[in-house]
Amino acid sequence: MAGADSVEKLEDVIVRSAEQVAGQIKAAKEAVSTVIFGQDQVIENTLVTILSGGHALLIGVPGLAKTKLVETLGVTLGLDAKRIQFTPDLMPSDILGAEVLDESSAGKRSFRFIAGPVFAQLLMADEINRASPRTQSALLQAMQEQHITIAGARHDLPKPFHVLATQNPLEQEGTYPLPEAQLDRFLMEIDVDYPDRDAERRILFETTGAEEAAAKPSMDAETLLTAQRLVRRLPVGDSVVEAILTLVRAARPGTEGGEAGKLIAWGPGPRASQALMLAVRARALLDGRLAPSIDDVLDLAEPVLKHRMALTFSARAEGHTIPDVIKQLKTRIG
Repeated sequence: MAGADSVEKLEDVIVRSAEQVAGQIKAAKEAVSTVIFGQDQVIENTLVTILSGGHALLIGVPGLAKTKLVETLGVTLGLDAKRIQFTPDLMPSDILGAEVLDESSAGKRSFRFIAGPVFAQLLMADEINRASPRTQSALLQAMQEQHITIAGARHDLPKPFHVLATQNPLEQEGTYPLPEAQLDRFLMEIDVDYPDRDAERRILFETTGAEEAAAKPSMDAETLLTAQRLVRRLPVGDSVVEAILTLVRAARPGTEGGEAGKLIAWGPGPRASQALMLAVRARALLDGRLAPSIDDVLDLAEPVLKHRMALTFSARAEGHTIPDVIKQLKTRIG
């Protein structure tokens, strides 16, 4: 009986915490929507990524408010936000920081570490594919390990730490596409599409007048960390776990994907299952629910999986696309 009472008390704590945090997250989402118009799905998926404790890759043509989104999220979530414009001549030290030699008035010399822009709670890596592989690797390593090492000394990154990287899907000349192993470090790949007509009409009036809408703080870093810890404590039903396993395993070459499996050259590893497990919990919390559903798995399948798989040459020659294959795979979830 004592054990049952402890479980009930723990569940009550989770419920109370979820209700409180969900209200703050909803307020943050609404605050972002007052500045970024016509991108509701992008805002939701980005918030889901951050609540999951992960990083996101934003894919979209110029002028779709990707930079504005990151700036707004920084203000709304109460995070220290910075931006790096990636270029071919950018060096790892330009991102991570470097040691400089100081000389005191007494003539004593010593090294001092100057932190780079990676020491931010929310970092925008603008056009990440324009930097050299060496610089990309430096950032991706920091994203994974949450710390950097300079001259043998370890420097921990702030908590929370999230990277929102952008890529322009149009102009690929002079770029260095991210290798598959580095793409896997991003929890989601989020497509930023054109706004609809009504949203673009609103953009015209809201952004070209005498006053422009400004973001307002709705949370702080400590509240976000609390929300991230809560996401990992939300219960997940067996049916949702089975749906995640079925979907991710079907997205690999072989027989589990049926006919669609024959089109896949390589697919997602266990990290994709982990990402989807966290993402569905975060989406439930964002919607004010205490547990995720199979619908969450279906809705988040594409942004979590599509950068973690590739089609065979023959499949691409026949006109198949990864989103179409994922759509086929989702039908395997009853």
